[in-house]
Amino acid sequence: MATDYDAPRKTEEEQSEDSIEELKARRHEKNSGKVDEDEVEAAESFELPGADLSHEELAVQVVPKQSDEFTCSSCFLVHHRSQLAEESKGRLVCRDCSY
Repeated sequence: MATDYDAPRKTEEEQSEDSIEELKARRHEKNSGKVDEDEVEAAESFELPGADLSHEELAVQVVPKQSDEFTCSSCFLVHHRSQLAEESKGRLVCRDCSY
């Protein structure tokens, strides 16, 4: 929205009157409060905590360890070799865990 910086400024009282008038005008507009969303369709996509997911199947493809990866001995996450902070006694530690 463009602002006319040369226009005379209004006092706070005038601004609050304008905003009340604008709100009243918006109330009478036809589509101001309507939302184009199907409630049933939206509710089906919600995941509730503790929901029973026993009927769901999870398919995961396990990829073998790559030559440029290591598993951190502290957080047990697989990282790229560039994230290796220290190696002592065969223990590999990532940068996040070395602090």
